[in-house]
Amino acid sequence: MPNATLHSIHVHPLKAARGFAPPSAVVEPWGLAGDRRWLLVDSDSRLITQRGQRQLALVETELTDSGVRFTAAGRAPLEVAVPEPGDTVTVGVWGDKVEAVPAADAAHAWFSEYLGTDARLVHLDAPGSRRPIDPDFSQPGETVSFADGYPLLLTTVASLDALNSLIAQGDHADEGPLPMNRFRPNVVIEGTAPWAEDEFRRVAIGEAVFRVVKPCGRCVVTTTNQLTAERGKEPLRTLARHRRFGDQLVFGQNLIPETTGTIRLGDPMRLLDR
Repeated sequence: MPNATLHSIHVHPLKAARGFAPPSAVVEPWGLAGDRRWLLVDSDSRLITQRGQRQLALVETELTDSGVRFTAAGRAPLEVAVPEPGDTVTVGVWGDKVEAVPAADAAHAWFSEYLGTDARLVHLDAPGSRRPIDPDFSQPGETVSFADGYPLLLTTVASLDALNSLIAQGDHADEGPLPMNRFRPNVVIEGTAPWAEDEFRRVAIGEAVFRVVKPCGRCVVTTTNQLTAERGKEPLRTLARHRRFGDQLVFGQNLIPETTGTIRLGDPMRLLDR
């Protein structure tokens, strides 16, 4: 695939909030540097996501020298420092029990008021030891941040174009075309054929090598407009007709890094085997 290149990079510091698109990023064993290291949890210490709090799509995030900065319409910006190592709390992330460090009380108050419900902000202080990846798809010692299940998500421009063409032929054509941010990927590749990623097994992007371990099953978050927080029917209606793999509606592929390094826009993507 000689013409495949890295089209865009996406980092989401707070799981479920809006991310940003840097020109380069460092690949760490558990994901992109700074990606999904922060999490909101409820009064029962269970994760809060856009599934139940779609207005999180409107919270903008920016990494700072000391931590992260949050902004949302109608609210004063909030700067949160990475908490000092100390006592951890146990939080629930899709069935996993993960130890994390609470942020300052001001962060809890800011998000609780914004969401209208009790919310606490926590930080993953030691991603190399806190949360193993599903052993059915990983090797011993491989870990992940607060991402849904795997360190990175890869999508392709050609597959989104193909999906949008299918949406245009369906019952909810007025909802398309959809932007890539509906799928909240980490790396977006251009120069492939539609759905070529289904056949990827190992890929090199820039300085890093990845195993392609599992298609990404999609949920209601993909129906959420990431600029307005409004919900529709697509892409799930179209994925159900054309991209059903078993009991999952699939778009994109999950990656686990085999090596670390820096990736940059325009880097070639090479297939190492299929």
